[in-house]
Amino acid sequence: MGNSFGKLFKITTFGESHGVALGVTLEGCPAGLEIDEAKIRLEMQRRKPGQSKITTQRKEEDEIEILSGVFEGKSTGTPIGIVIRNADQKSKDYSHISDKFRPSHADYTYFEKYGIRDYRGGGRSSARETAARVAAGAIAKQLLDHYGVTVQAFVSQVGNLKLEKPYQELNLGLAEENIVRCPDPELADQMIQLIDEVRLDRDTIGGVVTCVIKNTPVGIGEPVFDRLHAELGKAMLGINAVKGFEYGSGFDGVTMRGSQHNDAFIKEGDKVKTKTNFSGGIQGGISNGEDIYFRVAFKPVATIMKDQESINEAGESITVSGKGRHDPCVVPRAVPIVEAMAALVIADNIILAKSNKL
Repeated sequence: MGNSFGKLFKITTFGESHGVALGVTLEGCPAGLEIDEAKIRLEMQRRKPGQSKITTQRKEEDEIEILSGVFEGKSTGTPIGIVIRNADQKSKDYSHISDKFRPSHADYTYFEKYGIRDYRGGGRSSARETAARVAAGAIAKQLLDHYGVTVQAFVSQVGNLKLEKPYQELNLGLAEENIVRCPDPELADQMIQLIDEVRLDRDTIGGVVTCVIKNTPVGIGEPVFDRLHAELGKAMLGINAVKGFEYGSGFDGVTMRGSQHNDAFIKEGDKVKTKTNFSGGIQGGISNGEDIYFRVAFKPVATIMKDQESINEAGESITVSGKGRHDPCVVPRAVPIVEAMAALVIADNIILAKSNKL
């Protein structure tokens, strides 16, 4: 319970931040899919720690080892097992909080739920668990390639620095050209400077990741409770540090009238299109073929290098001192995580759609 995601194209992750390894099993991958390990490794490199001055300095290459489900470069239709071994654990960095509850962390809630907790970097609650999701998401992306579907995310806000241009006016490929992963080079420089200032102040800051999914087939997504946008929302809200999700016009849509917000249908050749796309590519919980786009808000990382008031397991007032290696802003490394979870949702729903009719 709570460690699996998806219905037919389904993942189960395991492992802790400072344990021996992390891993994932992926069920439901169709047989015969060519698995390019280099593409999986590329996604892992995008998420790994220690990649720039504005990320945690933990050194993990996040090398993958495929244990099962792939033979001679192709999926066999059986569960695909992948393991990512931890190499740079420094459990002693957390000995000082072995009985203390860090503010805004899962320490207290895990302790109350289980009566025991792995205090080494938060154990299972650590964002390091997302390495397993990215590995599985890389395979989902390769499946989506067969349908011409692309998933691309980028940083659109850090603190008060916000990308005002609509994504259609941007070259999203530029996002990978800078360490903050913002497709506007000038704004990216400002974001990097802000994150570095926050880091030097021994503090953290939040931000927003925007994701665009193109060429989704019409008709995927389930009605009522398993609507496509609800599945995407669940996927995003299941990522560490996420505090908000909106798709299409989102909260800004409340300022418009129906006559402005409605997406008029038109015919372009043999395809049905819409003049505008305030719906965000989803209507009635089902894809309509337009771009699916959404935004994900990440809070400031909870671990800061400053003393904070808290309590310990005995209920005594204590001071929690900042220590260890942590991101001053999570959003640059969250980009591939958002893409991975989005790809898993779309892949699962494409397979589900194929099972719904002859």
